[in-house]
Parts: sequence; C-alpha cells; structure tokens
Amino acid sequence: MNKLIIAAVGGIAGGVLLSTQVAGPLIAQEDRANASVYEQLDLFGDIFERIRANYVEEVDEAALIEAAINGMLTSLDPHSSYLPPNDFDDMQVQTRGEFGGLGIEVTQEDGFVRVITPMDDTPAMAAGVEAGDFITHVDGEALLGLTLEQAVDLMRGPVGSEITITIVREGTDEPFDLTIVRDRIRLTAVRYRLEGNTAILRVSTFNDQTYPNLQEGLLEMIEEVGGLENLNGVVLDLRNNPGGLLSQAIRVSDAFLQQGEIVSTRGRDPADGERYNATPGDLIEGLPMVVLVNGGSASASEIVAGALQDHRRAVIVGTNTFGKGSVQSIMPLAGNGAIRLTTSLYYTPSGRSIQALGIAPDILVEQRPVVETPEEEEESAASRRNEASLRGALQNSTLTEDELRQLEAEQAIAEATARLRNEDYQLAYAIDILTGLNALGPSGN
Repeated sequence: MNKLIIAAVGGIAGGVLLSTQVAGPLIAQEDRANASVYEQLDLFGDIFERIRANYVEEVDEAALIEAAINGMLTSLDPHSSYLPPNDFDDMQVQTRGEFGGLGIEVTQEDGFVRVITPMDDTPAMAAGVEAGDFITHVDGEALLGLTLEQAVDLMRGPVGSEITITIVREGTDEPFDLTIVRDRIRLTAVRYRLEGNTAILRVSTFNDQTYPNLQEGLLEMIEEVGGLENLNGVVLDLRNNPGGLLSQAIRVSDAFLQQGEIVSTRGRDPADGERYNATPGDLIEGLPMVVLVNGGSASASEIVAGALQDHRRAVIVGTNTFGKGSVQSIMPLAGNGAIRLTTSLYYTPSGRSIQALGIAPDILVEQRPVVETPEEEEESAASRRNEASLRGALQNSTLTEDELRQLEAEQAIAEATARLRNEDYQLAYAIDILTGLNALGPSGN
C-alpha cells in the first residue's frame, strides 16, 4: 500500500514539474504570435499612409479602409463580406420581402459573378437570365477583379433605368448581352394553386412572410377542395429558391413534421452548435408530399429538402441542388454597417453536410423544353378511334349520372395534366407520383 501511495505522490509531483516546464515555452510562443499580429497591423498602417501620401491621385480614405475590410472578409469564403450602411439597410428590407434591383441572387466564383437564380416575376427572369449564368460585364465594364459588393453596386440604379449585362452561358458558344430595366422588386414569398386536387406551393424565397403565406395558402386550398380527405397531396416547389432566413426554413420544415431534428449547426467551437427540432403537428396530417428542387435551390431550400428527405416525409424530385451548406451571421458594427460572417455549417438530421455537394434528389428528373404542338396533331389525338367511337357500339349503361360526371371530371384532369407535362415536365412528374401514392392507399405506418 505504501508503495502505491508513494508512486501516486511521485506522479503528481512529476506532473507539476512537467507542467511548469511546458508552460514557459507556450507563453513565449503566444507572445511571439501576438508580436507577429502587431507587426502585420503596423505594416497595414504603413501601407495605408504611403498610399494616402504618394498615390498619383487623392484617395478617399474611408473608401480605402472599407475596401481593405471587405478584402479581408471576402478572402475567407464567397459568402463573408462587409455591408456598408446602405447595403445593410437593403438586406434588412429584403428579408422583409421588398427591395430594389434586377431580381437575381448572385455569388462569386474565382472572381466571376455567377447567378444562383433569377427570382420569380422580376426583370431578370423576364429578360431570360438563368441559374448558372456568369455575368462578365455591366454596361461594358468588366466585373473581373471587383468584389461581389462592387459588382452588385454596378447593377443597382434608379427604378426605370436600363442596364446591359453580358452573359456567358454553358452550352452557348459566344457571350451575349441582355438589356434589363431596373424595377422595385416585391417578393411574393409563396404562390399557391390547385392542379386538380393536388396543392402546389411555390416558395420563391425565405423571408419573414414565407411561413405565414404558406400556411394561409394551404388552408385556403384545403377549404376549396372540401377538406383534407379530398386533397391528393402537396407539391412543395423549391426550384430556383436561393434561400434566406434559417428561422423560416425551420418553420416550413416543421409545418410537415411531427417530431425529430430538422437541422443542426456546428461552428468552430463545438459548444456553439445548435439543434432545431420539430414540434407536434402536421398541416396536412401525413398526406403524401413531393419536393421539387434544381441547381438554383440553395441554402434554406436545401435545409427544408434535406429535413423532409431524411425523415422520409417527402419524395425529392428534380436535379441536384446548389450545395450552400454554410450559415452566415449578421453582426452590426458602429456606424450602422455590419459584417456578414460565415460562422457555422449546417447538417441535415442524418448528419450530412451538403456544403459543395448539395441534396441529391430521390428521383432525378431533368426539365424538358416546351414543345409547340401543331393544331392538327391535337385534333388527331382528340379523334383517335376507340370502342365508344364505333358506329352502333353498345353504350355502358351500368354507370349512374354521378359516376358519369365523375368520369368526365377525371378525364378533364388527365387532359390538364397532359398539357402541364409539356409546359412543366418536372411538376407534372411530381403530380404523377402523388397520384400513384394515393392509388396505393394508406401505408399503414
């Protein structure tokens, strides 16, 4: 026993000695690191003074410092940036659902400005801007070498004024110009409609209005079809949705989940991670869902798609999403500006990070171009022969008048779906999936 006690005491004494010996070099190393930082700050001050004193033209000192701050932030990743007071105000207005501009969500890749998505019913969409386009020039001025904020500033201007942007598009041999008239962009966060008895919820952005708009539209459609029992299911259309507020992505996901994790965020310090869980209640009480996504679906859209996919609550249809799996915090600064800083990555309920990978759909469905159908082909299709068209054919007398009306209504829905398949193949495919799931009946889960 005495030997054990002595050994333990010796170990403790040795540990104290070792920690004392190590602490000295660690402190010295930290002092050297701090000294290096101060030297770099002195270097920055020296360069600033030389520019101010010797540059060929007089410089705007505030603009010079702002450019230095922005350069420091944009060197981190494409989504961290400095927001001067005007830009900070614009961002706050945008999250409320109204802002001025062209109506495009952009990012920066290797110095080039890339369109994440054009927003619904905006000048950019009307002019033909597409997700994935690269904008190389604005009114003839090259954007290469500018920060994202500087490029965006060039695209801003008075409502009603014209701007010409030069586009480079994959699959197009030569760059081409698009002339767009600037307008005030008023975002309708959610548009909704019925296709037969299928509810279509088109979510174009995640701002303060998204969940209230979605809930209101869904309840209105449920009432229109005469109750949930008459609803075929829901198509949640997130195509070309660039994202927005994390809080709204969580609320939209929670609208269709009864329990479980929706999303988690993890930063540099594990203690700063957060987990968001669903609360009881499903607005459509378990009816089948399809979520439509494409390469323009980013950020908050991917949070919703990932949560519903991992919980097997919805079938994800379309093409691979954008792959923005980072969370930016807005930190207000003195002088009414702010910085947008990437502070964490988000993870789907199964623990997936989609950063640079995106959400892969359960069913890969490419969008098909609209095909103009000649009138004679339509007439030919309408006049195809069948038993009922034969002269003297026996009529089916087993159907009641109500059943005949039901048959006619179903035929009308089928014809409308066929037209939709030409206009929006992905959406028609989603409706077909819901129709098939309903035909199989309840799963019994």
